[in-house]
Amino acid sequence: MTSYKDLLFEKAAVKIKRFCAYQERSHQEVRDKLRSLGITREEAERLLSQLIEEGYLNEERFAIQFAGGKFRIKQWGKRKIVQALKERKISPYCIKKSLQQIDEADYLKTLQNLAERKWEQLKGERETLVKKRKLQNYLLQKGFEYDLIRDELIRLRE
Repeated sequence: MTSYKDLLFEKAAVKIKRFCAYQERSHQEVRDKLRSLGITREEAERLLSQLIEEGYLNEERFAIQFAGGKFRIKQWGKRKIVQALKERKISPYCIKKSLQQIDEADYLKTLQNLAERKWEQLKGERETLVKKRKLQNYLLQKGFEYDLIRDELIRLRE
């Protein structure tokens, strides 16, 4: 005879597999979801191990997909991607691996396009120094590195 606890665990296992199959998830997202389903910490860790063994959960795969998506779709810089991955408790190894998947030429081209678009939006600004500061702040907020932004500001001046 199965107990209520076993039934709850089996039901959670089915739900969490669907949750992971729908899209890539971080280990922390899965832990949080299991907690919301009323699963104990020990059972959650056991289920997490099972998900990893069965290929439903892979932190490296998640990090690579997350970084690529944020870069391509939201045009985030590497600094912002790193911060978001750290918030999701992704290991430094996986973060490094995910950033290696971003093509450097595409990265610089994205920075250039964002800078040119924003520079054009700021054409009503009379003060060049204010215009540059606004552009710099925008690109920093998008997560690009300061040295690349500085180089871009120099390029736009020419």
